[in-house]
Amino acid sequence: MSRRRSTSLIATLAVVPLVAALAACASPAAGGSDASGSDDVVRIGVVGKGDPQWAAFEEAAADEGITIEIVDFGDYAQPNPATTEGELDLNQFQHIVYLADYNVSAGEDLTPIGSTAIYPLGLYSTKYDSVKDIPEGETVAVPNDASNQARGLLVLQSAGLIELKSGGTIFSDLADVDEAKSKVKVTALEASLTPTSLPDLAAAIINNDFVADAGLSFEDAIAQDDPEDPNALPYVNIFATRAEDQDNETYAKLVEIFQTDPEVQAGLLEASGGTAVPVATPVADLRDSLAKVQSDTEDAKR
Repeated sequence: MSRRRSTSLIATLAVVPLVAALAACASPAAGGSDASGSDDVVRIGVVGKGDPQWAAFEEAAADEGITIEIVDFGDYAQPNPATTEGELDLNQFQHIVYLADYNVSAGEDLTPIGSTAIYPLGLYSTKYDSVKDIPEGETVAVPNDASNQARGLLVLQSAGLIELKSGGTIFSDLADVDEAKSKVKVTALEASLTPTSLPDLAAAIINNDFVADAGLSFEDAIAQDDPEDPNALPYVNIFATRAEDQDNETYAKLVEIFQTDPEVQAGLLEASGGTAVPVATPVADLRDSLAKVQSDTEDAKR
C-alpha cells in the first residue's frame, strides 16, 4: 500500500466515519463552492503528507495552473469513504487489491485513473538480524486489513516462516495458516500499530507508510516480496476517484504530472528509501485488473 508505501506499493477495510478534524475542515470537491469562494481546488487524500513527493507535486501542479490540496490521514480506512462522500476529489494511498475489497465491501465504484509505483512489502525486526535467527514458536505480526494481510502472509511463506494451506492467494488470512507446519505464530494488528508493537514481537510486516515510525529504514527489512513480479499488477499503487469523474481531464493531467515530473519522482524514491518502483501502467490495464480482483473478491465473500 502507498510507498508510502502500498503499496509498496501496497494496505482495515471496514467503512469508518471521517475523523472530526476532517469533517471540520472539509471543503466541497472541485467544481463546487464554499464560503471562501474557492471552487477549483483539487483535494487529494494521502497517508503521509510529509513525504517529499507531495510538496513537489503541489509545486508542479501549480506550474500547470492547477491548485491542489493534500489532505493527510492517519490510517488507510479513511480516504476511500472520504472520496466516496465527495470530501476528496482523488486519493493516492492504495493498491488495486485494497481498492477492490473496499468497493465490494462498501458497494461503491471508486476507480483507478493512473498508477504511481509498486512498493515492496517488508518484514522487520528489532530483535533478529535475519529470518533464520527467529526461533520456532515466536510471534510475528501482519496488518489486519484483508489485502495487506494476505500479501504479508505470502511474504512470511516465501521467507520460510509459515505454510499456507491454500498455497497462498491474495485472499489468504490467518485461518489459512497451517500452524502445525509453520515455524512461527501469526497475529494481526492494525497497520499503524505494527511498528510500535515490534518490541513485543519477533518481527512484523510493516507497510512502507509506517517504517519510519519504528525508527527503521527500508534497508532494515529482513524479508520482502518482489515488486517486479509480473503477477504484481494488483499491488500497483494508484490514484482513485469516483467512477463519475474517471474521465476528468484535470485529474488525468495531475496523474501525468506525477508520473513525469523529475522532482516528484525524486521525492517518491526518497520517501521510499529508494525501494519504490515507479510505473506508468495503462489505465485500461488498471481497470481490467480491478474488475478481475473485484470479481474474485465477490466470489471469495460468498
